[in-house]
Amino acid sequence: VQLQASGGGSVQAGGSLRLSCAASGFNLDYYTIGWFRQAPGKEREGVSCINNSGFRKFYANSVKGRFTISRDNAKGTVSLQMNSLKPEDTAVYFCAAVGGTPILSSWSLHRTYDYWGQGTQVTVSS
Repeated sequence: VQLQASGGGSVQAGGSLRLSCAASGFNLDYYTIGWFRQAPGKEREGVSCINNSGFRKFYANSVKGRFTISRDNAKGTVSLQMNSLKPEDTAVYFCAAVGGTPILSSWSLHRTYDYWGQGTQVTVSS
């Protein structure tokens, strides 16, 4: 069971990036997927979450209105479209998975998720 986040890069403030989370070894469409990020010297924080059906989506207040999470179960991918990026969005971004639909009030907690992928670096310059 492996998750892989991709799509990171370096952009100027105001720019956009699209992150993708793909799975190998299991069928992603059964899983709720969360995106987290960790900046140097800071704790890992929940950014967004989408449940297995795709009908429930959650966002951190800091990214609401700028980031959009989506999933394509046919392709087995979950995407995070990040627009109007700010320097404070600079971090390593991780995707994580948990089977079914957990207690969604806990979507931003690390312990909610069973599987984690390698991160992808996002750097936003001012």
